[in-house]
Amino acid sequence: MKTHKLITVIFLTICFLPGIFSQQNAPPKLVAGIPVNYDEALVGSYTLPELLVTLNGKKVRNTKMWYNVRRPEIVRMFEELEYGKTPGRPADMSFNVFDKGTPALDGKAIRKQVTVYFTGDTSKYKMDILIYLPAGASGPVPLFLNLGFMPNNTITDDPGIKPGYMWSRDGKRIPAKAGSFGRMNVDLFLSNGIGFASINYADIEPDFADGYKYGIRGYYLKPGQKYPADDEWGAIAAWSWGLSRAMDYFETDPQIDSKKVILFGVSRLGKTVLWTGARDTRFGMVIASCSGEGGAALSRREYGENIKHMTDSTRYFYQFCGNRRKFADDPSSCPIDAHMLVALVAPRPLLLQTGETDYWSDPKGEFLAAVASEPVWKLLGKKGLGTDVMPPAGKVILNDLGYYMHAGGHGAMPDDYQIFIKFIRKHFFGEKIE
Repeated sequence: MKTHKLITVIFLTICFLPGIFSQQNAPPKLVAGIPVNYDEALVGSYTLPELLVTLNGKKVRNTKMWYNVRRPEIVRMFEELEYGKTPGRPADMSFNVFDKGTPALDGKAIRKQVTVYFTGDTSKYKMDILIYLPAGASGPVPLFLNLGFMPNNTITDDPGIKPGYMWSRDGKRIPAKAGSFGRMNVDLFLSNGIGFASINYADIEPDFADGYKYGIRGYYLKPGQKYPADDEWGAIAAWSWGLSRAMDYFETDPQIDSKKVILFGVSRLGKTVLWTGARDTRFGMVIASCSGEGGAALSRREYGENIKHMTDSTRYFYQFCGNRRKFADDPSSCPIDAHMLVALVAPRPLLLQTGETDYWSDPKGEFLAAVASEPVWKLLGKKGLGTDVMPPAGKVILNDLGYYMHAGGHGAMPDDYQIFIKFIRKHFFGEKIE
């Protein structure tokens, strides 16, 4: 087997094996030796942390108190207890717009490509942004930003895209060849007046336990420090940090409406875009696909993947800060849960997309988190789900807080993108869509 094919197989196994489990008729009862519950009768009772009560016990009664007191409290808790604290914008960061606007995709698009250099050393810490804008646009356009698992040159048939790389576990960069995985229907966005952009998450940091040695977290280690401290960033926070650096560029580009950038990611990247939208309020919309545990699913439900699975030393501990593992045996001891993360995106539009048979990611847990976040959306004058009855697969809720579950498993299906377009056009174009 050729090297690039071997790396692809390893990559797909790491990223999507849980999704494969979720679609089996008999999901495994043990993952990494840790029990998995798929029985609603065994979920038990739980009490969620208060959303609108501050740490000193005061009830939040107005928007000023939410923005000045309670919201910052919740953000700090997620930083310290789940994702980890991140540095700010690097002082010596720079942008190289090496493709300033080339006609592409049979004249339907203007292509731009940008390299973001995170440090003054332009040889190592950097990421590429691929951007397509609708040809003939009369002004700045909204932008759908895909945080992807694959390099940009695998996104669509365009020979002008700069070749990208994947990582092997021993820290080697492997050239990526285009295939069926990672493909996106860019035309769908362009035909609706929406730009499309993509970033390969591995440009920011490789997705394995030792990835920090080659990614941006390694750059920020203090002298003598071998691994980020327990309250410092995991890989999800690193990928999220990279998205904020992309926004730093978008704010400089007059052809992009930087107040209408839509974050999109699937699975662990669904977690990433959800945390990014919660943390960085410059992003105008979030669409999180099957984000599950560590994303929009309630940890206290103990259904499907749980904190213990995520923080196990053989699995995804590196995606979170070290403090997260403290709650592996008792999620109810944690002062935060997913409804608080969902609430942090308000009042900006948020769509949670799930899969009916994606039991591992707990679609019901995501719905219940959205329901529990409703008081914040209401406080901020926005419309939450408006129901506590979980809709069946195929029924769409496209309020400021939206929820959509397709009939199927993990990830986003081709038809789901039509729902995404409706959500975008309703909230960014003012179209009346129910």
